[in-house]
Amino acid sequence: MKIPLIRPVITAETKARVLEVLESGFLTEGEVTRQFEQAVRDYVGCRFAIAVTSCTAGLELALRALGIGPGDEVIVPDYTYPATADVVAIVGATLVIVDICRQTMLIDYEALEQAITPRTKAILPVSLFGNPLDYDRLQGLKERYGVYVVEDAACALGAEYKGRKVGTQADMTVFSFHPRKFITTGEGGVIATNNPEWAEWLNSYKHFGMEVSASRRQAYFKRIGSNYKLSNLLAAVGLSQMARIEELLAKRLALADYYRHLLAQQPLVNLPQTTVHGKHSQQSFGIFVPRRDEVMDYLRQQGIEAQIGTYALHLFPPFAPGENCQLVGDLKNSRYAFDHCLVLPLFYDMTTADQELVVETLKQALL
Repeated sequence: MKIPLIRPVITAETKARVLEVLESGFLTEGEVTRQFEQAVRDYVGCRFAIAVTSCTAGLELALRALGIGPGDEVIVPDYTYPATADVVAIVGATLVIVDICRQTMLIDYEALEQAITPRTKAILPVSLFGNPLDYDRLQGLKERYGVYVVEDAACALGAEYKGRKVGTQADMTVFSFHPRKFITTGEGGVIATNNPEWAEWLNSYKHFGMEVSASRRQAYFKRIGSNYKLSNLLAAVGLSQMARIEELLAKRLALADYYRHLLAQQPLVNLPQTTVHGKHSQQSFGIFVPRRDEVMDYLRQQGIEAQIGTYALHLFPPFAPGENCQLVGDLKNSRYAFDHCLVLPLFYDMTTADQELVVETLKQALL
């Protein structure tokens, strides 16, 4: 592709940090991972940041830390990557799928509230593409119904709501550091929380159930656990990028602003809305267009890597209604987003000329 969807920022400093880990001989999780976790804590402003192998693993661990399993219900939005819903099934809970708001592509809060039952243990909303949630509304639901909020913030590192960073306002927030994210470790995730008991449980579980304590002379295993550790090698990649996060984020926001300028007078292009009082991190720049698949194919034929937004879960066999999966409402807004959302290229070294070519090609595709 002449213009890729995204291109990771891999600098000489990144390579040097990885080489330093290789030369140390200590490749698994260790001090470099601890430094990466500290960098995320400092940036987000949370008390605890637990690095794990992926955002999906982090969401699963968050649900397990809350004791969620068979007999419990967890509510998720229909328009999301399947991982959001997969983790609910993996822990044995019942999946309850609700519609989104068409304008923001975030969970429909009214549909969410109507779906809450005495069995509802948690809400698992998605700050999709970097658009922050309305945490005031979610807090009201928490207080009214006694449910937990576990946020799938795979794309939302750097986003804010009312001046507070995403990662400090849900019970647990899970970030992704997949290569499509503007801060990446190659593969990886981080669970952010302010609750020390959950943080201790998460750290123990991801180390085979070990008590993570410097005072013990040998391993002591407190519980059943597994291996969800993030290696020093991967953490080294993320650590070098976290040092530049404000610069990288500012460039994304500037690029997104220029896209909005270029698209302002295009009648066939609709732009999604950002949450009121929210600051979007622009992890993905999505638009609504007619004939989305035709438009996407044309862009790709011209060497521009466009992509769909994400998926309407109810259209796929694993999420058909049944004993452990409930579909609430007609899910028409999710279907609209699935059919019309197109994600345009956005990456650090993208030029304004690149963006102008993308938009000009988009206009040709819409003729």
